[in-house]
Amino acid sequence: MVWLALNVRLPSLDELRADIDDFGAWAPLAFIGLYALVALTPIPVTIMAVAGGMLFGLGPGTLLSMIGVTAGCLGAYWLARALGRETVMRALGSHRGVVEERLEGGGFYAVCTLRLMPGIPYWPVNYGSGALGIPSREFLLATALASLPGQVSLIAVGAFLASPDVLHGSVVAVSWLVVIVLTVLSYRRWRATRTADGAAGTAGATDDA
Repeated sequence: MVWLALNVRLPSLDELRADIDDFGAWAPLAFIGLYALVALTPIPVTIMAVAGGMLFGLGPGTLLSMIGVTAGCLGAYWLARALGRETVMRALGSHRGVVEERLEGGGFYAVCTLRLMPGIPYWPVNYGSGALGIPSREFLLATALASLPGQVSLIAVGAFLASPDVLHGSVVAVSWLVVIVLTVLSYRRWRATRTADGAAGTAGATDDA
C-alpha cells in the first residue's frame, strides 16, 4: 500500500476522461473496475468521483461510482479479514488510533461516523472494519448509505465542470449539507451506543461481584 501511494499516479481528469472514452461501449464497466481498484488502495477516490460526473453526468455517474466504490471497499474489507488484525493494524500507521477507538466493538453507526468524517480516507475504514470484526452486512450497508452524500457532491462537481449550471451547483451545496448533518447524527448515535454498552458492562461486572 505504501508503494502504491508513492508510485502510482492517477491521470488528470482530462487524461482519465480520454482513457475511459477509448473503451467505447465498455466505458461504464471499465470505470467501475478502475474505481474499485483505486478504492482498494490509499489513493484518494476523489478524482474518480469527479471524473464520473464529467464522463457520465449526475445520475449515471452516481450509480457507476457507488458500484465501484462499494465494490472496492468490500474487497478491502475481506482482504483485511484474510490478513488478520495485527498485520492490518500495523499497516494503518497514524490512522490506527482513531480506527481502533471508533471501530473496536462498533458496528453500523461506527462505520457511518468514520465514513462521513472529513479528513478520514476510505481505506483505513475499509481495512480497519475487516480487521476489527465489524459484521460484513453492517459494513456494507453503512458504506453504501454513508458514502452516497459525499459521492454525490463530488460527482456533481464533475458534472458542473462539464456543464456549469444552477442545478449541479445546488446539488453540491445540498449534498455537503447532508454530509455535515449525517456526521453529527451518526456521531451522537455512536456515542450513545458506546455509553449504553459501557453501562451494561459495568452493571454486569457489579452483578458478577
